[in-house]
Amino acid sequence: MRFEELLDQVGGFGPFQLRNVALLALPRVLLPMNFLLPIFLAAVPDHHCALPGIPANLSRQDSWLVAHLPREPDGTLSSCLRFTHPQALPNTTLGEEGQSSGELEEPSTVPCSQGWEYDHKEFSSTIATEWDLVCEQKGLNRAISTFFFAGVLVGAVAFGYLSDRFGRRRLLLVAYVSALVLGLVSAASVSYIMFAITRTLTGAALAGFTIIVMPLEMEWLDVGHRTVAGILSGTFWTGGVMLLALVGYLIRDWRWLLLTVTLPCAPGILSLWWVPESARWLLTQGRVEEAHKYLLRCARLNGRPAGEDSLSWETLNKVATRERVVRRPSYLDLFRTPRLRHISLCCMVVWFGVNFSYYGLSLDVSGLGLNVYQTQLLFGAVELPSKLLVYLSVRHAGRRLTLAGALLGTALSLGLRLVVSSEMLSWSTALAVVGKGFSEAAFSTAYLFTSELYPTVLRQTGMGLTALVGRLGGSLAPLAALLDGAWLSLPKLIYGGTALLAACTTLLLPETRQAQLPETIQDVERKGAPSSLQEEEMPMKQIQD
Repeated sequence: MRFEELLDQVGGFGPFQLRNVALLALPRVLLPMNFLLPIFLAAVPDHHCALPGIPANLSRQDSWLVAHLPREPDGTLSSCLRFTHPQALPNTTLGEEGQSSGELEEPSTVPCSQGWEYDHKEFSSTIATEWDLVCEQKGLNRAISTFFFAGVLVGAVAFGYLSDRFGRRRLLLVAYVSALVLGLVSAASVSYIMFAITRTLTGAALAGFTIIVMPLEMEWLDVGHRTVAGILSGTFWTGGVMLLALVGYLIRDWRWLLLTVTLPCAPGILSLWWVPESARWLLTQGRVEEAHKYLLRCARLNGRPAGEDSLSWETLNKVATRERVVRRPSYLDLFRTPRLRHISLCCMVVWFGVNFSYYGLSLDVSGLGLNVYQTQLLFGAVELPSKLLVYLSVRHAGRRLTLAGALLGTALSLGLRLVVSSEMLSWSTALAVVGKGFSEAAFSTAYLFTSELYPTVLRQTGMGLTALVGRLGGSLAPLAALLDGAWLSLPKLIYGGTALLAACTTLLLPETRQAQLPETIQDVERKGAPSSLQEEEMPMKQIQD
């Protein structure tokens, strides 16, 4: 007997599964609020060099700034330089330091040696204003996102491996506690170095949410309801994106903002009392008694009282014998057999492209003609119809074509923005929103698709590997944005090209629509045989090669 048959007897979709999805909604909401937090946390308000003796009279301040600050090529006052000596203006006396207006020499400039003055109308405090991460130090500001995603990368490896060894539920508790403690320490940082270290460690802790929550939901669901549950749980991510816009608008100080997105981990720890461990994983470990307890609980809540025959010790022992892992899983197991190796390599490329393009779009909220709060809210709102599109598409077109189409749509949106002139701001904004919707559709499908490709015994390890490569893409996305100094359109070109490569790679993966979750490595390899194919029509020789 397979575990799928046991699940049918106790109910593969009912109050038990719905309660599980609801209990695991909080991590889904917290993830985007932390991943996209730099939009507000590291925002750079308008600024200029700090100038001594600036007049209190607002009517005279503009003339004072013009006399002390050089202009950029676009006509705006410089944010990073000041004149060595203030320049005299017509009909204006600036004191003995002023130079003659008739002087023909190009006035010399110097960096802002006395710090900067910031416009606090939009943000009362950010890490950029806290530690002057502007001008020559702007790279350090962008690096905070890179450090955070580097932590997520390392955490994905650790949590993926450890949760396959010690269980999903136990490692989810570790993720909650460590994210809470490290988030509080981050908010109390007294230096940039301290903040960078604690944010990196926080990213490692939050990685547990990214790779534990989805498999913990899916391993309790039957085949027919995995899609609807995956899309339903994905809407919580969208809720977190939109909630971040509201929280960022209400809380303008970065320390209080960080506390606000961290403290919900406390009730999350308490909610784990009701979250069940995966019975499927317990049986692979030979822990029949614990699996029996959870299966009985599932049957009672779903109104499907299971008889002694269906959940007898003999039956469960037979399933456990079939499922038991002889050897502890490792990342090398993902590359030992031909079909599993092919799946792993393709998923690595796909996840890099999905994350790289998604965060490249999500973290770029400037130049769209809207303020940062409106842009963030609009980027969140467009994810709702994109998830509905995913729900309909994966049910009819399948996972593979949906993911490839979403990535292609992302690439096309970014490509069209390159040819739209700067005067057509409304078109550029519309393309950015459409691209964000496609990138979110790709993200939602990738989680569902990948969790169905790997066998139960290696599902967490496989998700950990793909999350590792994906977070590498997420960590490089903010740094790629710095390439606009070489060519303004270069970041968009790189984001779009990577999404296109990922779309092509997706077509090399097997379809999983209406297929049973593989439980062992042998199940994955067996599906490579032409006689066992049900829905996959792509020649398996191409995959095995």
